[in-house]
Amino acid sequence: MDKKTEEFYVRLKEELSNTSLWPSEYLYKFIVPTDQNKISTIENAFNNMGAVIKTTESKTGKYTSVSVDVTMKNPDAVIEKYLQVSTIEGIISL
Repeated sequence: MDKKTEEFYVRLKEELSNTSLWPSEYLYKFIVPTDQNKISTIENAFNNMGAVIKTTESKTGKYTSVSVDVTMKNPDAVIEKYLQVSTIEGIISL
């Protein structure tokens, strides 16, 4: 992980710790090139967690947005999921 990415996650953890009581609902938003394997990989990362997952294809069909609403136990768990899906080629985390 590069320095800039590491600093982002440190700031995110601090912000999450200061603004929410944990466990808490957290909304992940991702954009991926429309590819069922990539979408499935995101969905599988949240499997058996009671997550509500919504997918919306772009007008051109080139990209798909994936929203995942799930209860997370703490800021570290939130960041762990971001890192887990960050290996998907072309993913953008919002």
